Amino acid sequence: MKKNIIKLIDLEKADFEKIFKEASILKGRHKKGIIEKTLTGKTLGLIFDKPSTRTRISFETAMVQLGGVPLFINSAETQMVRNEPIRDMARVLSRYLDCIAIRTFSQDLLEEMARFSSIPIINALTDLYHPCQVLSDILTIIEHKGNYENLKITWLGDGNNVAHSWIEAASVLGLNLVLGCPNGFQPNQNILSQSQKKGTGKITVTSDPKEAVSGADVIYTDVWASMGQENEHNLRKQVFTSFQVNSNLVDMASKDVIIMHCLPAHRGEEITDEVLESSKSVVWDQAENKMHVHKAILNMLINQDKGK
Repeated sequence: MKKNIIKLIDLEKADFEKIFKEASILKGRHKKGIIEKTLTGKTLGLIFDKPSTRTRISFETAMVQLGGVPLFINSAETQMVRNEPIRDMARVLSRYLDCIAIRTFSQDLLEEMARFSSIPIINALTDLYHPCQVLSDILTIIEHKGNYENLKITWLGDGNNVAHSWIEAASVLGLNLVLGCPNGFQPNQNILSQSQKKGTGKITVTSDPKEAVSGADVIYTDVWASMGQENEHNLRKQVFTSFQVNSNLVDMASKDVIIMHCLPAHRGEEITDEVLESSKSVVWDQAENKMHVHKAILNMLINQDKGK
């Protein structure tokens, strides 16, 4: 297992499988009321530059349920706002904490923190990637479909950070991933090209939403304007109208298609209320699985030096 979770293309297929297995075990034990103590005496630092509901709370709860202590760190209240070098902060926090999860804008900042830190660093979201989200998404697919192989997984909407992590996961796991994105809002070309060259996945991009969802086993969508893009909201609403996940598009997919959304959802925009609340929707399972996947990652990264 890698020391850090920075981006998914850095992982091996065996790493994915180990995370899914550990998360499933921990979820099952949690449902039985079994109390975990694997991280007793350990501390997780949560450095967040961006607002969060699910990611923050699921990391905090995950750490508590494993017997550890989470410390939320608002970067605006640290010396980061006075331009303390990231390399200095990384080395100091490594003396205090056992792991750090960072939710920030810059992927470069995160990677610099990882270079100078002696403890595990977890990407809890950057503008470029959201790896832990996609790990929990794939666990959800496994639960509902039995596996992630031989499925058509369709991403519909903006080629954003979650889409980038899906592309990298497809590369490593050999997924059949179709991304339906409007022209001008497609995924980062460098990430796409690197993943297509490196991996075994079938990764295609189309600007036709009907083609994207045709026969799909999984339809996944996200907000049309991510954090930091609020000034583009009205423009994006016009451009993305035909990419809305509604009953007409869902009817073009496989009969037993599942609908996914990483939340928060803008009901009536990227997805209709009818579809989000339908029996095909698994978004609440997705949200719960973030906590169990985070537990698996924390267990594995913090305890890996003990051979656990």
